[in-house]
Amino acid sequence: MSRPGTPHRRLSPFLSRALLLGLAPFIMVAPPSVAQDRGLTTNAMLAIGSEAELTSSLTFVDVDGDGDRDVIFGNGRHWAEQNEVFLNNGSGLFTVAYALGPEKSTTYAVPAGDLDGDGDADVVVANDRAENWVYLNDGSGQFERVGSVGPEVESTRGALLHDLNGDGALDVLVTNRGDPNGIYLNDGNGRFGSKQEFGEASGATIAVAVGDLDGDGDPDLVLANRDGQANQILVNDGALGFDDVRTFGTGSDTRSIAVADVDSDGVLDIVAVNIGASNAVYIGRGDGSFEDAVSFGGSERSFSVATADVDGDGDADILVANAGERNATYENDGSGTGWEEHWLGDDDHSTYAVAVADLTGDGFPDIGFANSGARNRILINVPSR
Repeated sequence: MSRPGTPHRRLSPFLSRALLLGLAPFIMVAPPSVAQDRGLTTNAMLAIGSEAELTSSLTFVDVDGDGDRDVIFGNGRHWAEQNEVFLNNGSGLFTVAYALGPEKSTTYAVPAGDLDGDGDADVVVANDRAENWVYLNDGSGQFERVGSVGPEVESTRGALLHDLNGDGALDVLVTNRGDPNGIYLNDGNGRFGSKQEFGEASGATIAVAVGDLDGDGDPDLVLANRDGQANQILVNDGALGFDDVRTFGTGSDTRSIAVADVDSDGVLDIVAVNIGASNAVYIGRGDGSFEDAVSFGGSERSFSVATADVDGDGDADILVANAGERNATYENDGSGTGWEEHWLGDDDHSTYAVAVADLTGDGFPDIGFANSGARNRILINVPSR
């Protein structure tokens, strides 16, 4: 594997503002700073949705303003299905459900955040070979489709919300396979400007992560690419210009990227999960360059990654969604380079996404998996007996 990046600028000792609603791979660190005996549990009530649904993504977000995290499932992939909202009853059970909207679509991602500045969570629906839609929330968890992010019809594989230009409004980053990726700047009212391309014009980007990798105070981009294309770090010039491109990885088939401080040094690192190559951690040096890859896991077909302090010892662990094999957690030994693997249950579904949030209000991160062709699964973080 190649070493990503070359020295650029010194990273300041704080993490970038990358933790937004609807960001699939994100960090939630539990309050305790010492290790605790904890485990993940599930039951029949925590198997959500239908076995017939081709779920590709999930987002934990409080849609109805009651203070707990609900979940939105994106369904369909290449075949039009209905996206769904499941409401949390406050204890981590999702006992009320309804359609996000009447439309069916070929959805790959459903990031959520306040797009129009009214204080509630809205949704972008990212679709394969259809327009990417905008749904605004009326404050009670009921959504109305008000338009599209842009007029483009592309092979979209992901979308992310982040305030890229620092104006306080969430912008949209759309990743495409075989079409140029796009940035759409928000005017603050949930309306978006023309597409600004990033990455390769004919790239195969499956996902993007955002973080200040070189310490200059602006958001840089990390691209997960497939179809034999190397992954890329796009360094922001401060004006959303991304001409400084650095490659890393095997050039095989990376499906998901997370940026997190896994070695607790105040510098963002990169976690990449792959098909056809080992999953890997790249430790950041603080100047936009990274150490050589540290592999973890085996030969799994990994589709999605998130980070969270699952065991409550104060460092970021890794959660991986696999296709055709069990999903797994990797507990951090504190160094960011030593990982203890734990398989989760006996299911070996095609899991397309993993997300993390505190669903029960106890301060510890719980986990959700989006399964294509099987019911989705929630795991609750509980004290070990």
